[in-house]
Amino acid sequence: MKAKFCLFIALMALTTCVNAKKHPQIKFEKTTIDLGTFSMDDPVQKTVFKFTNVGDAKLVIVSVQASCGCTVADYPKDFISPGASGEITVTYNGSGKMPGKFKKNVQVFSNSKEEMTRIFITGEMTDLPVSKKVKK
Repeated sequence: MKAKFCLFIALMALTTCVNAKKHPQIKFEKTTIDLGTFSMDDPVQKTVFKFTNVGDAKLVIVSVQASCGCTVADYPKDFISPGASGEITVTYNGSGKMPGKFKKNVQVFSNSKEEMTRIFITGEMTDLPVSKKVKK
């Protein structure tokens, strides 16, 4: 009886291991990128967020949503295999915006273990061309 019980426990453990669900996992090289200081004369700035699928299943980015209309993101629409990398291009357009410092977030929705990941861009848009800005 004791042998049958141990065999039953061993089979249950094996079944649990076999049925363990595999998950993709998105890992960004950086979650915040500083665009630096730029002028209202050149208000459109782009940057690239690089990521890797460090999980053990195919990653799918379902959607990407920026915190405001001044920020848009382009992302891969295909599967990202385990161990493969990808890029999300984020574009900030400060046209018609007030000069000053900013911080914008972009929400990345995927089939990763963490369904939503936030990435951020920061920077400062000045009202003078950067080359003509008076140094203090």
